Amino acid sequence: MKLFTKGLLLIAVPSAVELALLGVVFDTQEQTAQAAQQVTNSKQILYQSSAIIDPLLRQAARVRTGMVIGDASLIDRHTVWVDLGDRLSNLEVLVAGTPHQVERVHKMQRAIDAYRMQTVAISQALHEGRRLTSFTVLETGALPQQIAVFRDELAAFGDEASRLDAERSAALARRRDRQQYALIGAVLGSMLIWAVTAVVFARSIGRRLEVLTENAERLGSGRTLAPALSGKDEIAALDAVLHQTGARLRDAEAEQAMLKTRLEARARELAGVNEELRQETQDNEMFIYSVSHDLRSPLVNLQGFSKELQVSCDELDSVVEAAKLPEAEHRRMAHILNGEVRESLQYLRTAVTRAAAIIDALLRISRAGRLEYQWQRVSVGRVVGRVVDALQGAIGQHAAVVTVRDLPPAWGDPGAIEQIFSNLIGNALNYLDPARNGRIEIGALEPEPVEPAEAGEPRAVRMRTYYVRDNGLGIPAAYMSKVFRAFQRLHGDVANGDGIGLAVVRRTVERHGGRVWVESAEGAGSTFFVVLPEQPARL
Repeated sequence: MKLFTKGLLLIAVPSAVELALLGVVFDTQEQTAQAAQQVTNSKQILYQSSAIIDPLLRQAARVRTGMVIGDASLIDRHTVWVDLGDRLSNLEVLVAGTPHQVERVHKMQRAIDAYRMQTVAISQALHEGRRLTSFTVLETGALPQQIAVFRDELAAFGDEASRLDAERSAALARRRDRQQYALIGAVLGSMLIWAVTAVVFARSIGRRLEVLTENAERLGSGRTLAPALSGKDEIAALDAVLHQTGARLRDAEAEQAMLKTRLEARARELAGVNEELRQETQDNEMFIYSVSHDLRSPLVNLQGFSKELQVSCDELDSVVEAAKLPEAEHRRMAHILNGEVRESLQYLRTAVTRAAAIIDALLRISRAGRLEYQWQRVSVGRVVGRVVDALQGAIGQHAAVVTVRDLPPAWGDPGAIEQIFSNLIGNALNYLDPARNGRIEIGALEPEPVEPAEAGEPRAVRMRTYYVRDNGLGIPAAYMSKVFRAFQRLHGDVANGDGIGLAVVRRTVERHGGRVWVESAEGAGSTFFVVLPEQPARL
């Protein structure tokens, strides 16, 4: 039998018994509530009947007084009759379940109506000034016959109401006792049926769950599992899964040990490669620095000697002018000095200047990887503000609008971060489209959530992404992969430069533990993104 079917049976049987017990309790509760309502009605009837005679007696006294003094205003009290009618109507509603009581209420109503007609006749006689010889009995103080009938019926009504109230109070007490016994029986029966259910559960399912739990604990601690449970229910199926999982875990542990051995070997190999790469990078930087430094001396000599040759050419030109040579020889010498020699000198000086610029660029790239950073919290907003102030001349020359958004602080070297934004903003200014008004925006993206680190692992560093967006010429898709390489210049005819600014930006950002990339569309503009740490890395 499936575990679901067993569970349904264990729930359905006690629930059915409890529903039957609850039915008995609800039935007795309903009967008790009805009896209580009847007792309440009886008390209300007694109260209403005891209070209904007083207004009628007061009205009879006023009638006698009016007849004695001849004042009809004491008799004309319509509110008394309305009040008596309302009270009798309430009594009739309250005794609607007892026909003989209803009949007594009707008799009392008829007696009051007859007495009211008599008072109306007396009032008319007083208004007309007639003698009240026919009503002399009322003047003597004797109780009118209608009121006597009313009082007799009211007394019979009250006696019957008292008898019914006593019966109903006794019935209410009996039903409350029965309700209490039913409630106690329901509680005891519910406890008994659930105790039986618990015993059945413990014998049929509890022991099997204990075995399943023990096997799960053994599986978690790596111990051998107990023998598999028999049966075809879900517990047996789960136990079979645990045994299969244990077998797979043993296979996985063996495979993990083998992979760990391979990983350690690869890690050692990678550490060696990284060390070699670090050494090669350091050697390359030292080579670039030494070569650039060593090339400066011959370049300086070339610049000096080219100037000396220029001076010598000027002196030779003066000598030729002063020598008064024949016209043909003079033209030949002038052609040599002012044409070929000066042109060659110009080419030489241009090449020397270009070589000097390349050497300076190589030195800047080398210094970007060798400078010692002063790590601290940097206000990127202030850094960008200084860069924009320094570039006001170029901004005005290009008639560009520069917008600076809120820039959160970063963790790094102030000078290096200023160099990053100086290169990016200057690059954006240089490559604006002359055909439209230039716009440059510097801002930051919303931070991405950082997942908490596991125990023993280093805490993840929160990073912030900054951007420099322009509506300039843009970068063709074919050149996107070459943007951050040294000496790569796309629009050489638009702006001057040596093509190392973005290479320096990439080197500097990588040393900060971040990254840089660009998104661009030719003719629409470019957006450079820079990711920098917001806080230092800690364990």
